[in-house]
Amino acid sequence: MVDLMEYSQAGSIEMIVGPMYAGKSEELLRRINRANIAGLKVLVFKPAIDDRYSVDNIACHNGKQMKCIAVEDAQRLQSYIKENPDYDVLAIDEVQFLGEEIIQVCKDSADSGKRVICSGLDMDFRGEPFQVVPQLMALAEYVTKLTAVCVVCKMPATRTQRLVNGKPAKYSDPIILVGAEEGYEARCRKCHEVIK
Repeated sequence: MVDLMEYSQAGSIEMIVGPMYAGKSEELLRRINRANIAGLKVLVFKPAIDDRYSVDNIACHNGKQMKCIAVEDAQRLQSYIKENPDYDVLAIDEVQFLGEEIIQVCKDSADSGKRVICSGLDMDFRGEPFQVVPQLMALAEYVTKLTAVCVVCKMPATRTQRLVNGKPAKYSDPIILVGAEEGYEARCRKCHEVIK
């Protein structure tokens, strides 16, 4: 592991990825807390679309929360960091929802010597790469891939199962489904189902 001072001098991108219920947001909060203890100035963001538990907090499934700035898109996030350039660490939860422009925001921040920490889903409910996350993983100096526990067989889970009305989602369903009666489970490759 690299010392925190090296992060602040050289700049870097860290990705925390995995399926739902793997503890991605919890790990992000742990790293933010460590940076705060070290006296670093941390800017914390999440997409406004993620209002499941809180509008202005990063909220973990285990109940832990931390204040953040909810933004609609990468342009708003970029505007905010331009207005507050003296930060050391840029932390972003659920990065997959911020669009292609977030890649450049992360690159620019890291190139200017900032430590960038992002968490997000690496695969969608179909088991395919999820939007910007694979590209950010390729650009990152550090990638942490977490697993959950498969609710079916209790083995390590790397996928997110979407259930609509208690049944596996169809492949043709939209990637982002707002307002539907849906649920999610962590599943392993063998137990993950998508209706073709």
